[in-house]
Amino acid sequence: MRRFGLIQLLMLAPAHALLLAALALPALYVLWLSLTESSYGSGGSFVGLANYLALWEDGYFWRALANTLVVIHIIIYSELVLATLMAVAFAGLRRRRLLVSIILMPYAISEVVAVVIWKFLMDPGVGALARPLVALGLPELNWATDPAAGLGLVAVVSIWLHLPFSFLLIYAAVLAVPQELREAAAVDGAGAWARFRHVVLPTILPTMLVALVFRYIIAFRLFSEVWLLTAGGPARSTEVVAVYLYNEAFRYNAFGPAAATGWLMVAVSLLLAAGYIWGLRREMANAP
Repeated sequence: MRRFGLIQLLMLAPAHALLLAALALPALYVLWLSLTESSYGSGGSFVGLANYLALWEDGYFWRALANTLVVIHIIIYSELVLATLMAVAFAGLRRRRLLVSIILMPYAISEVVAVVIWKFLMDPGVGALARPLVALGLPELNWATDPAAGLGLVAVVSIWLHLPFSFLLIYAAVLAVPQELREAAAVDGAGAWARFRHVVLPTILPTMLVALVFRYIIAFRLFSEVWLLTAGGPARSTEVVAVYLYNEAFRYNAFGPAAATGWLMVAVSLLLAAGYIWGLRREMANAP
């Protein structure tokens, strides 16, 4: 095997320098900012862990964190179930290109545009989706004043926006399941559910874990859907962590607590994903 020496390291140095400049240096600056008290027009004074202690004592932060955890779990696991069901169903169809294209359409729309469209569709007064639902006898969805309804609509919009990501990963994994395994299970008398449970699911499980890890990291930064639909209201009851960070930085000009919130977002998202990363490593270690 060819050795990886000094010449190869020098060839990779520009890419490493770019990553350092684009990722590491800003992250370190935000870490320093989280240890200071700073605002517009002030250089910042070192306060140690005071900003983190302030977050610990801030009830709005804990409510935003609770909202975030509840919403992202609803989003992620709903996406996973829907993506798996559609992937398995589409894999059995012959003419599936049109259906796959329809599923991927949300990725072709700007996130901001998509949220604004959903906002008009679900307007309680004139929404093209809201009014027919009321006409069918369903209760009116006052998502602008009801926190539960507001967060529910946020979850629906986020699922619609990001379902193509999970679907693509799982769909590719389902297509990669060897047909011989399915046929052997069918010969042994296994039904459709048994073939899925004992043949398809174990094969696509590593891909499902990859989708979960990525979606946890991405979903924890949930911002556009909440900001454009409810802006965290009423009375900050639908605020999520990313919106809390935005308000601290740009509404209250408290850069220290905002930077501390950013680092806590990184820590919590990594902790949430750690279990799935461990599971993925175990699956890969047990793979033949």
